[in-house]
Amino acid sequence: MDDSVWYLRKSSDGSQFGPLPFKQLKQWTADAQVSPLDRVSNDQKTWLKAPMVPELEMDYLIEVGDEQYYGPTTIGAIAEFLAAGEITPETTVTNCKDAVDLQVKDVLPPELLNPPPVGEVSISPRPMNIRLNLQQRIRELEEALLEERRARETAEKLIDRLETKLGEFAG
Repeated sequence: MDDSVWYLRKSSDGSQFGPLPFKQLKQWTADAQVSPLDRVSNDQKTWLKAPMVPELEMDYLIEVGDEQYYGPTTIGAIAEFLAAGEITPETTVTNCKDAVDLQVKDVLPPELLNPPPVGEVSISPRPMNIRLNLQQRIRELEEALLEERRARETAEKLIDRLETKLGEFAG
């Protein structure tokens, strides 16, 4: 798969990248530059959410709060959350491949467990803002919930009308 051509569509603004080698897409994913909501394609016709491509190794759910999760995502994103102070080494992460719950300190290699202190320059700056990404994910989920509620209400009204008509025919 490393020699195939892929495209990336960001969920945040719809921007599209590619064609690019799968190796580059995988590196961007490892560097926490691909979110669980971003879509990828190798033909620009069929778009999959990035975590659906097993080779991207977006295998972890991060517990970012009580009953709040982010992912599935990569080791790199876990390191981003840790460096941003959003999680601690004791935070629970779930490996989606085998459903095993682990702590961040058991998942990250030692060099990623000790991010540079605030104010020091990191060797590889990361453009992703975890907090904004989480807020966007929450907004998207809230919008999806509203759409589902509207659809349910519409269906309930239709059922009521059909039941009324059925009652008229039966009576």
